[in-house]
Amino acid sequence: MKDNSKQTLLLIDDDPNLILLVKDYLEFNGYEVLTANQGREAIKILEGQTPDLIICDVMMPEMDGYAFVQEIRKNPHLEWLPIIFLSAKGQSKDRIKGLSQGADVYMVKPFEPDELVAQVKSTLNQSMRLISSSLKKVENYSRIHVPKSVLLTSTEKIVVNLVAQGMSNKEICQELGVSQRTIESHVSNMLNKTGLHNRTELSRWAIQNELI
Repeated sequence: MKDNSKQTLLLIDDDPNLILLVKDYLEFNGYEVLTANQGREAIKILEGQTPDLIICDVMMPEMDGYAFVQEIRKNPHLEWLPIIFLSAKGQSKDRIKGLSQGADVYMVKPFEPDELVAQVKSTLNQSMRLISSSLKKVENYSRIHVPKSVLLTSTEKIVVNLVAQGMSNKEICQELGVSQRTIESHVSNMLNKTGLHNRTELSRWAIQNELI
């Protein structure tokens, strides 16, 4: 069952060994990870769930990474999703093609797991900054509706502030000096209070209502 208190990543690759290794490493670093072995399977997953970020191999059967990204970028409900490309092709022309096709980051295999985690953190942080900036500048941006009676505790306000900065639960627990389970409980409580579905909606609501 998906844990909405964690940032969710969708990992797409036709190499089962890479899927296993990368999934374990990302989960160790506090992320919820969905997996697919090629683009069409990933499209089906996205019909029911929306991750915070997608990590996608380029060369895959049936639907490769380029075709997959094109599908995402023309979908108004998904076009905002940050995407990291993984590829064994590392020449400049390959990087240029990947970025011009719609990927936000292009990483060459093999890569260090720590480098991937760093790219995930950086890309999520940038995505959240863009969302925050858009919400503050565009008054008619679709508002998140939560009953006015919903109130956050002082601790929850601190946590949602850090969530809105793009920090993972693991980073927040290190920042506040508490356990990761405590942070997950605070995020889950806020989602239950507000009736919202994920951390992105929670962040948007907090920004729109000037709670942070």
